[in-house]
Amino acid sequence: MRRLPSIVVFSQLLTAISKLKHLHPHSTIVSFFRQLELLGIRSDRHSLGILANSYSHLGRVDLGFSILGKSLKLGYPRDHVFFHSLINGFIINDKLPQAVQLLDKTVKLGFQPDIVTCGVMVKGLCRIGDNAGALSLLNKLQSSTHCKPNLVIYSTIIDSLCKDRLLREALNLFSTMKMEGIKPNVITYNSLIRGLYNSGCGKEAKHVLTEMLRSNIVPTVDTYSILVDMFCKDGNVEEAQATLQCMTDKGVAPNIITYNALLDGYCLRGQMEDAEKLLDLMKQNGCEPNLISFSTIINGYVKLKDIDKALTILETMFEKGIAPDVVTYSTLIDGLCKSNRLKPACQLFADMQAYGVTPNVVTYNSLLDGLCKSAQLDEAVAILEDMDDKGIKPTTVTYNILMDNLCEVGQLEDAVVFFSDLQSKGLQPDSKTYNIMTKGFCKEGLMKEADKVLRKMEEDGCLPNDITYNTLIRGCILNNDFSKALYYRDLMFSKGFQADAHTISLFVDLLYSDKLSISSKGLLQKFLEGLEVENN
Repeated sequence: MRRLPSIVVFSQLLTAISKLKHLHPHSTIVSFFRQLELLGIRSDRHSLGILANSYSHLGRVDLGFSILGKSLKLGYPRDHVFFHSLINGFIINDKLPQAVQLLDKTVKLGFQPDIVTCGVMVKGLCRIGDNAGALSLLNKLQSSTHCKPNLVIYSTIIDSLCKDRLLREALNLFSTMKMEGIKPNVITYNSLIRGLYNSGCGKEAKHVLTEMLRSNIVPTVDTYSILVDMFCKDGNVEEAQATLQCMTDKGVAPNIITYNALLDGYCLRGQMEDAEKLLDLMKQNGCEPNLISFSTIINGYVKLKDIDKALTILETMFEKGIAPDVVTYSTLIDGLCKSNRLKPACQLFADMQAYGVTPNVVTYNSLLDGLCKSAQLDEAVAILEDMDDKGIKPTTVTYNILMDNLCEVGQLEDAVVFFSDLQSKGLQPDSKTYNIMTKGFCKEGLMKEADKVLRKMEEDGCLPNDITYNTLIRGCILNNDFSKALYYRDLMFSKGFQADAHTISLFVDLLYSDKLSISSKGLLQKFLEGLEVENN
């Protein structure tokens, strides 16, 4: 008997529902509208805008346009809020070209985009990595009299540039922003500090941090986490500990990222007791260790060759309901293979697939290397075939493993075939590839072939290193070509490299043997004298 509320009241309710983003409210709103229609309640311009926005968020921008058509038929004027919802819908669904076209059309219709629409557009362009498009839009906004870029737009683009390691552009934009009178906030500074440090510009990152603190901008948990990570990667774990204590004293609670950064620092230095204590501290402070935490601990124990302890941590993960990922399994399989424990490595390889974790090329390379080094070549071939069946393409590392082991067991011809296949499959040999083949030819006394590898290495733009020259020198000595050994010695020195201990010991052994002629010993003596001059 009571009259139903007006559409205005329902619109207020729907607006409130739309803000509950964590509940994914847009399907609820669409369903609600259907009920309103059944009740005979007529929509107004505002309520239709809410419905169009919900359709856009649900990926049905086409239905959003139909709602726009309905609004126009009802006699309501065009509304920039409608257009903003539709543009946002295109962006959310990664349809940036359509969003740009619609924005251009709205401008031609006389609507000037507001700062919210422009911000959404910039965010969308940055999300797909179109920094050029974002900067182009920024330039238009800078010359606009209606809508000037704000802090959010500048910070979004700076963050995107930093993530793509375009640091010069990011720093230039940072300077422009300040010149325009827009003060950076902690989010802007965090993006720059993280970007600079991750690109190896630690000194510049610290300079930006100093500027931030001088500007009286209070660091957030993200800032402290970046600092802890920086100190740990520099090997300065004590400073990282002090940073953690400092943030706690200032009332900033460390999060999982902060703790994981410090865990990584401990594990890099082999301080596993401290790492275990930190895990306990995390639990005490209500921050439960996650997959990254346990994987980091496992990696720490594997590096210390304490594989049994690493496997115990894996069991702990299962007990806590944390599923290991491909990185966790690959780390353990690599550790087991390097410890010559191939049976449990193969079992773990089978287990990970049984649990639905697909091995990647790193996993296969570790297992392949272990099998080859244990002369289990049939099993190694089976692994290669399994890679092919799973559609996992071998990398240069894969070929290096195969060629190195084939050369070691005297199957040089097979190694040469793989070397030829490498480039035909679109892979680029690296210095290790060339050094493996050089060593293989030297071992078989094929010095002309070794020379050819050196020339090809230089032609392909892969510069020889100290390993290359030492390998060639040892090959010449073992094949009694002492004048060529002297040639390579001089060439090596001219490139700034030195003879290694293996090469020097080989020369000394030959110098004092009875197998060489006096003239050959004279050349060897000259070689050693050259080494002494170089070392001095």
